[in-house]
Amino acid sequence: MPTVSPVNLTAPLLLLLLWATHPAMATNWSLARLPRSRPVSGAAPCARLRGLTPGQVGVCRARGEVMESVRKAAEMVIEECQHQFRNRRWNCSTTPRGINVFGRVMNQTREAAFVHALSSVAVAVAVTRACTRGELERCGCDRKVRGVSPEFQWSGCSDNLSYGVAFSQTFVDEPERAKGLSAGRPLMNLHNNEAGRKAILHNMQVECKCHGVSGSCELKTCWKVMPPFRRVGVVLKERFDGATEVRLTRIGSRPALLPRDPHVKPPAARDLVYLAPSPDFCHLDPENGIPGTAGRRCNTSRLAPDGCELVCCGPGYRAGRAEVVQRCSCKFSWCCSVRCQQCKNTVTIHTCRV
Repeated sequence: MPTVSPVNLTAPLLLLLLWATHPAMATNWSLARLPRSRPVSGAAPCARLRGLTPGQVGVCRARGEVMESVRKAAEMVIEECQHQFRNRRWNCSTTPRGINVFGRVMNQTREAAFVHALSSVAVAVAVTRACTRGELERCGCDRKVRGVSPEFQWSGCSDNLSYGVAFSQTFVDEPERAKGLSAGRPLMNLHNNEAGRKAILHNMQVECKCHGVSGSCELKTCWKVMPPFRRVGVVLKERFDGATEVRLTRIGSRPALLPRDPHVKPPAARDLVYLAPSPDFCHLDPENGIPGTAGRRCNTSRLAPDGCELVCCGPGYRAGRAEVVQRCSCKFSWCCSVRCQQCKNTVTIHTCRV
């Protein structure tokens, strides 16, 4: 029987899951802030987690072993979000207080769409990884991928993504379903949650191993694996840039989200959608969790995504000098490494004006 790693309430629970605009939606992200001394399983610890809906508390109590994966997913989301947006005005900054770690910018905006999509897929990935490592009692490798193809034989331990996706749908989507599907926000969030999961389902990879004398590859066995999470982040960043602004309408008696611009084609299931325009992120707005761009480093090239005119909201930037440590005098060492010295250099940097 696998050893269950309990979820704790001590290490930062980067609870970044899909609840950025409402207490019941921000809990996953807040999980990332919690310490790790007490396990998150059983009635009392689950009930103490702020923002969980009754349905999520039920999942936590019944499947407490999976909640550690939820915490890890929250950490993955914050790290990946900040990497993907490191050169943008909104750089996925977090707020030190409050259950919503991203601030009110998550209210129906394009940024909220990205974070929801990334969060839903992060939960699926983290749970699937735990399955593959044998950390969860209810799942393991995906044994459904079997048989022989003309080129190889399916074997090995395929990632059990179906289990991870099912848990993500159960846990991450629950707050939206609990609110009902007649309002725009839950429909938007559910659409983006599913778009995130599709980003990994459509990018599964095949890994293979050769068997035979001296690597002759007389027999090749293969199995399915998830792509690197960084790859999923890149895909969703592209979806963010092409996201569709929508409005709530009805098709017959059914509520639906359609493009606000009638000349734009309806979004596909894999596309991201949003209901409200984003702020410009230029100026400090503590109430809404926006740090502004003052003091941010930028690039003087106009074409760069981190160009000063874009990041600084105009030509308001200044030059300065800074000392950096760089690799230098690198030499190839047989075999097979490169050895370098550490050199200090003074470089010119540019930062947005206060």
